[in-house]
Amino acid sequence: MAGLIKREDIDEVRQRTDIKEVVDGYVTLKGAGLGTYKGLCPFHDERSPSFTVRPQVGRYHCFGCGEDGDVIAFVQKQDHTSFHEAVEKLAARIGYELRYEDGGTGPNREEVGKRQRLLDAHKIADEFFRAQLLTPGAAEGRNFLYNRGFDRTASEQFGVGYAPQGWDALLKHMRGRGFTDAELKLTGMFSEGNRGIYDRFRGRLIWPIRDIAGDTIGFGARKLYEDDQGPKYLNTPETTLYKKSQVLYGIDLAKKHVAKDRQLVVVEGYTDVMACHLAGIPTAVATCGTAFGAEHIKIARRLLSDDGTGGEVIFTFDGDAAGQKAALRAFEEDQRFVAQNYVAVDPTGADPCDLRQTKGDAAVRDLINSRRPLFEFAIKATLKRHNLDTVEGRVAALRESAPVVAQIRDAAIRPAYARELAGWLGMSVEEVSQAVAVAMKRAAAGPQAAGTQAGTQPGAQAPAGAHGLARSAQAGGPGVAAGPASGAVPSYHRPDPRDPVASMERQALEVALQEPALLGGGIWERFSAARFVTPAFQAVHDAMRASGPGLIGDPVRWVEQVMNEVPEPLRPLVSELAVVPLPASTAEAVQKYCRDILSRLFELQITRVKADKMGQLQRLDPAANPEDYQRLNRELMMLEMERRALRSDA
Repeated sequence: MAGLIKREDIDEVRQRTDIKEVVDGYVTLKGAGLGTYKGLCPFHDERSPSFTVRPQVGRYHCFGCGEDGDVIAFVQKQDHTSFHEAVEKLAARIGYELRYEDGGTGPNREEVGKRQRLLDAHKIADEFFRAQLLTPGAAEGRNFLYNRGFDRTASEQFGVGYAPQGWDALLKHMRGRGFTDAELKLTGMFSEGNRGIYDRFRGRLIWPIRDIAGDTIGFGARKLYEDDQGPKYLNTPETTLYKKSQVLYGIDLAKKHVAKDRQLVVVEGYTDVMACHLAGIPTAVATCGTAFGAEHIKIARRLLSDDGTGGEVIFTFDGDAAGQKAALRAFEEDQRFVAQNYVAVDPTGADPCDLRQTKGDAAVRDLINSRRPLFEFAIKATLKRHNLDTVEGRVAALRESAPVVAQIRDAAIRPAYARELAGWLGMSVEEVSQAVAVAMKRAAAGPQAAGTQAGTQPGAQAPAGAHGLARSAQAGGPGVAAGPASGAVPSYHRPDPRDPVASMERQALEVALQEPALLGGGIWERFSAARFVTPAFQAVHDAMRASGPGLIGDPVRWVEQVMNEVPEPLRPLVSELAVVPLPASTAEAVQKYCRDILSRLFELQITRVKADKMGQLQRLDPAANPEDYQRLNRELMMLEMERRALRSDA
């Protein structure tokens, strides 16, 4: 069983991983000064690059949306994985074996190797199927796509392929790429008979099923020919890679839009996902041969940041009995969400693919916009099972629908639906409200009562208060502390950019974070003794002093330690200071610029000390305090000599 990863191993993975190489897999980066790279931010839409990566300090920062972090945070946010998973993924990438606390174990190297081998096999098969779609033998498959409104561009966008007719086309290809039959058996792409293994998918259209990181882990295959005795849709069976209860088709394409728009649209098939995306609903995904369940909800919650601040899940179901049954199953899982759940059903029973084909893209968008709350759909579906023209039917309908209303989490909405139910049943509001109250008491008496009270939904997460404070501070701009707010937590606002002192202090912190080696020797003592008048900058300087000079030879760990020491609201500021390009184009110019900035900082400190001592001197009576007067004069002279020496060195 996996335990906590050792802290030193996390640091080692962070240290050894080149953040530029990782980010390059997602973002096109271009040089933006010595040791700095820029690209379009993967976390928000923008036309001009503001996403900055500084490999020397191992961090990224977007000057547009404020997203920032190290390489682990980048993988977490981009692939929507946990911290633990991100570290393990990066460790596997560099071949580093992690150690775990409390005797726990991580992924076995042999198992990691087997998994990668399976992923490689799926990638090669994916490429094979896509290439086959362009061959003469795949004409039936291309016709199927064309007749449903999907051209070649759409097919390529979703990686649609074709499995040739015959028994061993893929098998021969995979053997030719060096895979053994023992390895191929584990992929789920082959069946086994008396004469050995043979292709599982034959004469079918193929959709690659990918995980959230974009790796192909299975396939879905649609029947094309009448003589095919298999089911209409045939998926990869359960394998070590493919668990249908944990997979959502299209999640690799939808994840960015889901996270941005706080919306997840759940449809029923591969072509429905394609139709939705092409019609302007890029948040659509589909389950793979199973109902939307608990494991799917975990994926959705991670993408939606399901923390009580909004988000919606929209289910599209056929209007038939099976569709209604699926919707009611989804309602049973509703309590796991904080997001609001909706149902969108076309009156004619058409699915998104049919709608797009017959009525165009706008009809698909209209379907999603016509969504109704899931509990309204569930209530009405319950009522349909009873004859409301009789007293007995209405009473039976109330008994069955009152528990549905009782499950509505929002205490403000629940009474409103009790009134709606009263109208639909033709009963008094008091009678229906009483029935709902009784249903709530019965639910509270059950084993799940504690978990379904308002505000304590199972799995609900508390709002990230500290992180929210940090982001709100960054949104207003990091800078001068405005003084302590309620709870003694300081807030920050951006200093006047025309203030030369604040500007110089900022430049000094940029240098200290990005080129900490220059603080070695006696320079550290001078830097540590400096005083910053901008409170936010002083707080960053305090964090540097608390970190000490021990890490200044290791820029990545130095910045990480300063991030840990600085107050939470100022972490985005530290990230910004650590990656902003320095105004120099060569290594020599960078060194000169940094030394000049530090000299200016130290000169400013001398000027301030001189001003303090000059004030003391002016307040002294030379006749009454001759020794103090002479001492201050000597100190002023020494300070002036020190100032001139700094200028000379600069």
